[in-house]
Amino acid sequence: MGCAVQVGAFAQVENAAALSTRLTKAGLAAYYYRNRNGLYRVRFGNYPRPEAARAVAERLRRQGMIEVFEVVRPASYPAVRYQGQEEAIRRELVRVARQFIGVPYAWGDASPVRGFDCSGLAMMVYQLIGLDLPRVAREQMRRGRSVGQAELKPGDLVFFSAGPLGEASHVGIYQGDGLFIHAPGSGKTVSVARISSPYFQRHFVAARDYLR
Repeated sequence: MGCAVQVGAFAQVENAAALSTRLTKAGLAAYYYRNRNGLYRVRFGNYPRPEAARAVAERLRRQGMIEVFEVVRPASYPAVRYQGQEEAIRRELVRVARQFIGVPYAWGDASPVRGFDCSGLAMMVYQLIGLDLPRVAREQMRRGRSVGQAELKPGDLVFFSAGPLGEASHVGIYQGDGLFIHAPGSGKTVSVARISSPYFQRHFVAARDYLR
């Protein structure tokens, strides 16, 4: 990941979702997340230099779309801080993913119209620690190293298919002990599920490791 722009510190998820939606409609791939102190923040962009990120943010501020912002530099990402420390990066992946537990699957201008889906959740978690992933599950499954269920480590992605062709239609973030974090569907919140449950075993198609 390059530089990103971070804005807002909202107590209500609806406000963060509404800003994220407005920015996305303006052509920016924005998303919101809950940080360690429980506030929701909005982040967007993957710019090669801080100057490029700042220029976009300043333009948005002049237009009245955002107010205070900060430029997130690559050095601040856990993937950079813990470079060469695979287990530390995996712990960060799980920690960040768990911050989304209980967050509504879909919001948008205070109504359930827009939100992050399962692959959007995976992409955001990886981006927040400094690793870029494709947006959709089938593209995510084409990246990384294939691993079996017995080889899974925290932070790996697990993929499921509801169709006959084995194309990934759902993805979750493995947290360890047979559990994974996922956005289960519209109208629901991000939650934890057990990979050994009959439903997920029936639809399991692949797992990918992006760190080994």
